[in-house]
Amino acid sequence: MAGMPNRLATATSPYLQQHRDNPVDWWPWGEEAFAEARRRDVPVLLSVGYAACHWCHVMAHESFEDADTARRMNEGFVNVKVDREERPDVDAIYMSVTQALTGHGGWPMTVFLTPDGRPFYAGTYFPPRPSPGLPSFTQVLTAIGDAWRGQRTELEAAGGRIAAALAGRGLPVASGAAADEELAALVAAAVRALADDEDAEHGGFGAAPKFPPSMDLEFLIRHAAAGDGASTAQTRASAGEMAGRTLRAMARSGMYDQLGGGFARYAVDRSWTVPHFEKMLYDNALLARVYLHWWRLTGEPTGARVALETCDWMVAALGTADGGFASSLDADTPLRAPDGSVRGVEGFTYVWTPGQLAEVLGADDGAWAADLLQVSRQGSFEHGTSTLRLARDVWASAEAER
Repeated sequence: MAGMPNRLATATSPYLQQHRDNPVDWWPWGEEAFAEARRRDVPVLLSVGYAACHWCHVMAHESFEDADTARRMNEGFVNVKVDREERPDVDAIYMSVTQALTGHGGWPMTVFLTPDGRPFYAGTYFPPRPSPGLPSFTQVLTAIGDAWRGQRTELEAAGGRIAAALAGRGLPVASGAAADEELAALVAAAVRALADDEDAEHGGFGAAPKFPPSMDLEFLIRHAAAGDGASTAQTRASAGEMAGRTLRAMARSGMYDQLGGGFARYAVDRSWTVPHFEKMLYDNALLARVYLHWWRLTGEPTGARVALETCDWMVAALGTADGGFASSLDADTPLRAPDGSVRGVEGFTYVWTPGQLAEVLGADDGAWAADLLQVSRQGSFEHGTSTLRLARDVWASAEAER
């Protein structure tokens, strides 16, 4: 396949087009790929990602563009590439598998399936060389191939168990007063579970990496506003306070673009300092709504400001000439090297040094901005650069002074 486009050459997805020249013999998702796996009697290697995903690009450069790795993939597997934005249904199914098997999820997502589509092993990014706690991608390919040939019955049985477990995850359906009471109790229990998992110091839930918990926040705000028969005023107040802590923390964080508006996909650390810089339409649409609902419930000025800024950013940055919206902005900025080659640099246009701020704003205003936005000589990102994080809410201060 080297030197010529693969089966993705005719795909309409920009993400699949990014892989059209890989030496990997990629198949698009469909029955033809699984029929080929049955014909060859080999597993399916499913790789799911999206166009703006930084680590998807990294794994592509390290593994999918490498001739030896591609040869191993082509010889031992039928390789299927999926754009999660084109096929959210496929992504949702196999992300559930990945989270169940590994305890976490993310992209690129790598899942190994039997020829009838039953998953038996899953992970996310695999490096080209082993690292502590993480095998190399070629080690994974070798181990899966050996197991398929030597432990086929066990792998197929594992795939059957996983499929059965996922099929049984639906909630029971009921109606009437008893069902209303059961639902109310579940809602109250959900509020308590979120409280147990809250990072009260930095906002959000759980540890790093942290994704913006849009639907959890929407749930907490609605519960705070209306409650239910099983909740108390204290429970409703707790829900509202939890939502507020996370929404304030995200609004002042490095994950929010303090200059242009809009949220990055997620933060790699507990304090929301360093994001992966891709920006997604669906994240920002959900977050604009939840910040608006927070403002409607509480009158919090930050809610109105962030909702408006986020909507303005989506229209300006993602709006297309034909009246639609692009789905994302890439994390990497393409830069041309002295030798003429082009490489992507993550976050290049989002991070600053004190000197850069002084150059743009002048010495006095640059120093004020560096203090306000926590831009230091040491830096909070790479090579002495810093993400922009609000040390205090100057908009709220200005409102108070009126």
